[in-house]
Amino acid sequence: MALLFSPLELRGQRLKNRLPMSPMCQYSATEGGEVTDWHLLHYPTRALGGVGLVLVEATAVLPEGRISPFDLGIWSEDHLPGLRELARRIGEAGAVPGIQLAHAGRKAGTARPWEGGGPLGWRVVGPSPIPFAEGYPVPEPLDEGGMARVLEAFVEGAKRALRAGFRVIELHMAHGYLLSSFLSPLSNRREDRYGGSLEGRMRFPLEVAEAVRRALPEEVPLLVRVSATDWAEGGWGLEDTLAFAERLKALGVDLLDLSSGGVVPGVKVPVAPGFQVPFADAVRKRVGLKTGAVGLITAPEQAESILQTGSADLVLLGRVLLREPYWPHRAASALGLKPGVPPQYQRAF
Repeated sequence: MALLFSPLELRGQRLKNRLPMSPMCQYSATEGGEVTDWHLLHYPTRALGGVGLVLVEATAVLPEGRISPFDLGIWSEDHLPGLRELARRIGEAGAVPGIQLAHAGRKAGTARPWEGGGPLGWRVVGPSPIPFAEGYPVPEPLDEGGMARVLEAFVEGAKRALRAGFRVIELHMAHGYLLSSFLSPLSNRREDRYGGSLEGRMRFPLEVAEAVRRALPEEVPLLVRVSATDWAEGGWGLEDTLAFAERLKALGVDLLDLSSGGVVPGVKVPVAPGFQVPFADAVRKRVGLKTGAVGLITAPEQAESILQTGSADLVLLGRVLLREPYWPHRAASALGLKPGVPPQYQRAF
């Protein structure tokens, strides 16, 4: 049997297959962070295309935590009508609606990629006064009061997501954004209890995960995306990720979504098909925590092999779904299966 199209139970949610849509920024919200027609077409189309879970893009828990001025937001009740309609349409099209909650930290406030992508001069925050790269603003180090405000924003964002109808929550702790920047010794040079040792650097991200887990009903899964390595000397690495995964598992996190990089610029990444799969494999087998594999996974046979070898529980699809929204249907056919399509849409296939 093709494991790609076998269901997966995560707490009270049943995913119809092992192919989620990975969260990918669309930079297409209003400047107030609200859903637009773009989102209402983009995400349900991929749900109809056959994924079992749609993880909506990094959605900012505070306005200053947006990567760009056109990121989705969840810091206000004003965001709920659009998010509610988006979750409804994703579910109607056949996928479980999920959302990634995020704060961009020292990488906040950049132009959209097609507008140059450079910093816009926003006031940014981080663990230490270390800018992301030359030309980026120096972040204001968060004191414990500021950290408490960020933690509460993640909790309130999770509660709003539930009220909007999302049934899976993911915390963004990867790619050098705020929570990720606390983990890495390359971006966290604090001398208080939130820096220094691995235990200190993990403290704030773990506090956020614990608080969000407590705020969620038992049946709602909590996922975490993490960069498994900085790809840089003296940075965060796989052994750190394994220790972090152990702590997240103990807090009730249900699955670790393993990406890499993004903490410092200019690193050499050995990009190749499936290059990040070994991270998911290591966490799954050494920690016993469910994992999601990402990174240049574009062929049905490749995705199936990842599951057959026990390297991951989910294969998250990213850019391949931007190019080919109905990739899961093609994958099902390639593996000799009939794709599952919601009854109200079957006439289209």
